Amino acid sequence: MTAKGLLEHAARIAEQAADRARAEILPRFRRVAVETKGDGSPVTEADRAAERAIRASLREAFPEAGMLGEEYGQDGARGGLCWVIDPIDGTVAFSRGIPLFATLIALLDDGEPVLGLIDLPALGERTVGWKGAGARRNGVPVRVSHATDLRRALISHGDPFCFELFGMRDVFLRMARELPVLRGYTDAFGHAQVIAGGVDAMIDVSLNLWDAAATQILVAEAGGRCATLPARGEKLGLVFGSAALVEQLLEWLTFEKGGATR
Repeated sequence: MTAKGLLEHAARIAEQAADRARAEILPRFRRVAVETKGDGSPVTEADRAAERAIRASLREAFPEAGMLGEEYGQDGARGGLCWVIDPIDGTVAFSRGIPLFATLIALLDDGEPVLGLIDLPALGERTVGWKGAGARRNGVPVRVSHATDLRRALISHGDPFCFELFGMRDVFLRMARELPVLRGYTDAFGHAQVIAGGVDAMIDVSLNLWDAAATQILVAEAGGRCATLPARGEKLGLVFGSAALVEQLLEWLTFEKGGATR
């Protein structure tokens, strides 16, 4: 199978896995108890059931590939082909009955994202793309914004406390002070809006690999720029969207101890 054929096949399998995840998630939406994990984040039986369903689909089609998921950790090696899974990104929203949660599936090849899927089950929207094939939402090609004026653009951000954790408190405060249209479309819901051009650019930090990998390839395939910030431990930061706006936002990114990151 050619590299192109492999990725087309992998995309079909990822969509089937997302369908199975929807079947576990949606019947439990607004009907499930919430637990707290050791790190203080919420989790539900829907998270676990969805990841089990995704893993089963991916394992059947790609028995040799590694897997890394939020709920069940690492299975197999990360070298070569490795699936990265977040069954419910935005569990806070899911657990509160807010329909802005997502399922994330990405495929890495020697650590590089080559396929990404963001599924918004409650909204019936799915964005899929792979290396060299562009990005599509519900089958329709999408493109990032080409906005160039930062002070006229719609900019989004992740949770403010994540900026604190990532050493970027001053950046968030500057955004809040200087950007006229700044909105907190958090988690992968916000990412999907950037990929489709509704939001012009976004800064999201203190992310895990499973939060970031699908977005990294999808933004590129939608014609945008996705800059990955220097890691803080195992946590990542992304600045993504319109290439012109990403360049301007990168100029803002000074850590509390000084020094710009590029």
